[in-house]
Amino acid sequence: MASDGLTYDGCNFFRQRLLLSTLSGKRVRIRNIRSKDDNPGLRDFEASFIRLLDKVTNGTRIEINQTGTVLFYQPGLLYGGSVEHDCNPQRSIGYYLEALLMLAPFMKSPLKATLKGVTNDPTDPSVDLLKSTAISVMKRFGIDGDGLDLKVVKRGVAPGGGGEVIFTCPVRRTIKPVQLTDPGKIKRIRGVAYSVRVSPQMANRIVDSARSILNKFIPDIYIYTDHMKGPNSGKSPGFGLTLVAETLTGCFLSAELSSTPQGQGDPILPEDLGRNCAKLLLEEIHRGGCVDSSNQSLALLFMTLGQQDVSKLLLGPLSPYTIEFLRHIRDFFQIMFKLETQKPLEEERRGGDKVLVTCVGVGYSNINKTIK
Repeated sequence: MASDGLTYDGCNFFRQRLLLSTLSGKRVRIRNIRSKDDNPGLRDFEASFIRLLDKVTNGTRIEINQTGTVLFYQPGLLYGGSVEHDCNPQRSIGYYLEALLMLAPFMKSPLKATLKGVTNDPTDPSVDLLKSTAISVMKRFGIDGDGLDLKVVKRGVAPGGGGEVIFTCPVRRTIKPVQLTDPGKIKRIRGVAYSVRVSPQMANRIVDSARSILNKFIPDIYIYTDHMKGPNSGKSPGFGLTLVAETLTGCFLSAELSSTPQGQGDPILPEDLGRNCAKLLLEEIHRGGCVDSSNQSLALLFMTLGQQDVSKLLLGPLSPYTIEFLRHIRDFFQIMFKLETQKPLEEERRGGDKVLVTCVGVGYSNINKTIK
């Protein structure tokens, strides 16, 4: 490691590095960002992400070289307050929101962020998904109260965008350790089928096909249809489905699919989309764990930053993104997790192998928070 903070190569896991740098206060230098590419350097959506970090912090120093292949980032204090940001339509708002969810509890003043752009696209987690799963993960760690909310004001699907989301989050001095080792059985399935700038009948067709699969397993299924009209419907046509399964112990597992963006590949039928999304949810339930695969890194970060006490969490198989996140946590916070594989018992028939993750928090205290 270089004496002036940490040095990394390449453009992968860009958000992780800047986030952990901001929380730990360690400087980071990223070299060779797409240096061999025909179009070298940072992409527009990454530059937009840096601008968002600049807005929520105070005193951050960012240096980028002429070609955009080297980035030096010296974090300032997390400031919070009221923030407005136009997200780049190459990535959805979920790309930016995932980062804010991780930083928001450690601000100086409660965050109220208005993000504009694409709310639903096929690559990033959608706003509906984060609303139903990530928010409940945060509540488990003691970040709750009236202030924690995520509201979809306007929908905008890729590629045009035009959506708007308001995210508010209270600040916390410390994060409490958790013991989440029993996922429990599925008790209900909820979902949202949305359609914008297409026939409202599309959403009903999605619901019928998703139910045709899920009804075989559980009777308590309710899928809302959300058809936004006029100025609230963004600039492009599209539809999609988000499904969330809730367990008896209050864990949430989720899956989602959205239609192919206009002019990018073969169109998809709403019936196929509904069926495929239901199958994705069943696959996620098979993986299991107390946190679904899209929120593993959020839960692990809060475990790392907890008080100096033992936290335990049962997860499904770790995703490649999560594995890299664990390596970055080791670099920035010197925290190593203890990972134990748990095979399901024969009579339980509880899906795939699980991983029991244990760590002792670093006792991170929010020094930015104003004392009232």
